[in-house]
Amino acid sequence: MTAPVARPNRRLVVVVRADPVICGHSGEARNLAEAALDRGFDEVRIVTWPIDRLQAAGLPLKPLDGVLPYRPGIVVERPGPVGDYKVPDGRWLAGLTGRLVELFTDGVPTVAMSLYLSPHATAIADAVHVARRTGLPVDVVTVAEAVGSDVTNVVRACVEEGRFGAAAHVLASYLEHDVCLAVSRYTRDLVVAEAAALDAEHGTRFAAQLAERVAISYPAIDVAAYLTHDDDETARALAARGLTRGGYVLFLSRLAHAKGVDDLIAGWARSGAPAAGQRLVIAGNGPQADELHALAAASGHGDLVTFLHDVPDDEKVHLMAGCTAFVLPSKPRPEFVETFGIALVENMLSGGGPVVTTETGGIGEAVGDTALIVPVSDPAAIAAAIDKVVAMDDDERRAWSARAREHALQFERGAVLDKILARVAATTRTPALTP
Repeated sequence: MTAPVARPNRRLVVVVRADPVICGHSGEARNLAEAALDRGFDEVRIVTWPIDRLQAAGLPLKPLDGVLPYRPGIVVERPGPVGDYKVPDGRWLAGLTGRLVELFTDGVPTVAMSLYLSPHATAIADAVHVARRTGLPVDVVTVAEAVGSDVTNVVRACVEEGRFGAAAHVLASYLEHDVCLAVSRYTRDLVVAEAAALDAEHGTRFAAQLAERVAISYPAIDVAAYLTHDDDETARALAARGLTRGGYVLFLSRLAHAKGVDDLIAGWARSGAPAAGQRLVIAGNGPQADELHALAAASGHGDLVTFLHDVPDDEKVHLMAGCTAFVLPSKPRPEFVETFGIALVENMLSGGGPVVTTETGGIGEAVGDTALIVPVSDPAAIAAAIDKVVAMDDDERRAWSARAREHALQFERGAVLDKILARVAATTRTPALTP
């Protein structure tokens, strides 16, 4: 006889565009999941999209063989589609929502959290409605975390295009959750501002509800992974790439217009870094990759630019730890505004060189007063900042790095999850207000 499977006592479900997507919030999902295991959850599930759908969407992806395995105890589910070709779209969302209904109706006390509102918060809200209508036991508290692209890429676009219904759908689904979070104060203010624009146009009352209910929850980061790396291992990892510690300026993020890599290439090329033997390493992938290769080749120093499109998870910390400076000159774009800057904090924790960045979006909340700030779209200022870092002696560079690391420790994943769970415990579970 097969032994009965033990029923979990407490479950966390995270709905997200998970690995292999290149995005700090896919890493955040992993960090929250692992922190939940440390906090006594005996079942943790990440519910996400099939790999082929992520590939078809054109999202920048890590090499599949470079994604670290999830810790034992974390189950990653990628529900298949529901229906056939006669359903033009929504088949995969139906599969994801249906799986959530199954998880919500087995009576296990569950915290269900969405990272990105669209469409993950909608999936959770719909699944809860269905689960409660089944008459089966349901014990679920829901948490929705908004990131800036939820607003700039969905709500703001809908407001600008006069698509009231679509914007209302996103905001109403958000407010249906027991706990509403935003990844930065900037993001919270942006959500409220765009809701106010919708209210002014259509007479709804989303903004007041959001201003009252949305709390700030900074991204959860695996601090220990960046504090405990081995110096000899870092040297070996760099040597395998033809790099040396302190011999390169680093960018590591998505290769998209909003990240400002074009400005970085121009700024680095006009700085004294090439003459000083400082390479430029651009790590990541994305829609602007081909264009950036061409810009680098035309910079006059193309032989000193290294593109790394295949960086696995366990190499990232070594690239950061060994850099002279970490430069992410993000700039606001209609499709994306940096809402926090997870990669910046990761570099700060690694002990790598000083950060050079802008004050776009929520970046100021990520770096505090520990970075060299340059104006948006200003290669000359980037060049000056790089020159300042290259000219630092070892003691000054270490002092910058130590101060940055101290600031970044506050984003430790266990502490972030504890605050979320405190909000979950405090929820009254009363029906959410509706506009």
